[in-house]
Amino acid sequence: MTDLALLIFQLLLPVALAPLLTGLVRRIKARLLGRRGPALVQPYRDLARLFRKEPVLAFNASWLFRGAPYVSFAVVWLAMAAIPTFATTPSLGLGLDLIAIAGLLGLARILVALAGMDVGTSFGGIGASREMTIGALAEPAMLVAIIALALVAKSTALPDLSKAMSEGVGLRVSLALALGAMVMVAIAETGRIPVDNPATHLELTMVHEAMVLEYSGRHLALIELGAMLKLTLYLSLIGCIFAPWGIARDAGMTALAAGAGAWLAKLAAGGLALALFETVIAKMRVFRYPEFLGAALLFAILGVVFLYISQHLK
Repeated sequence: MTDLALLIFQLLLPVALAPLLTGLVRRIKARLLGRRGPALVQPYRDLARLFRKEPVLAFNASWLFRGAPYVSFAVVWLAMAAIPTFATTPSLGLGLDLIAIAGLLGLARILVALAGMDVGTSFGGIGASREMTIGALAEPAMLVAIIALALVAKSTALPDLSKAMSEGVGLRVSLALALGAMVMVAIAETGRIPVDNPATHLELTMVHEAMVLEYSGRHLALIELGAMLKLTLYLSLIGCIFAPWGIARDAGMTALAAGAGAWLAKLAAGGLALALFETVIAKMRVFRYPEFLGAALLFAILGVVFLYISQHLK
């Protein structure tokens, strides 16, 4: 397989699988609650229905409101493409840096928040305010966790991180703390329970849904697909760093097939774990967000401290 074909495959496969992952999580949650639940392909049907509809725009909507769905989806897609999901080759020429991915995700969040405030509705303002609060609390935890990982791999490039973790760094409390911090950040950034409930439309609890209430048609489809892709991104990122087994290091067909199979297994395991977690835990109050993300920051800081001390005691 040529580098160009592999690059195109790495670009298109996550977008194609993101709705299926969301459908899997919904189906497992429904089964755990004793319901039949929607079909696995229901997210594809919903997206196809939205893409067929023309968007309805508010009379005072600006270019920002119209362009935010396209740009935010493109930014998340670019961040997803920079993650070595099942193969570390070919490079996208972006350095595949974890800090750059965090910056791209922050840019997408800002775009959606600004678009939510653009038409001047109260729901949009509430959702944007909550979204930026979550981002302001989650980003420090994410960056400190990146520092902890960089102390191990001596780099923030994802191929180097994945290689360092796969070569055997041993069981370390510091890495477990960094993993806990990244999982908590992923839950907050993707709008999952207990921080947000993607299935609710109650004005007192909405975060992501409040910002996109004014969207419809293909604009809403792009935003929903971007949210599904972000969930796939975080599960792939955690799998790439903390469970790098099976990632192909060369362009051989056997290695690529094994890497793709391992990646699909990681996504399925992550979706199952997420569904189980959301079933046994309740939605928290808005005022408890700082406690949740503050704990993530504390885990990340402790991970850095433990790594620093252990490396200087040798």
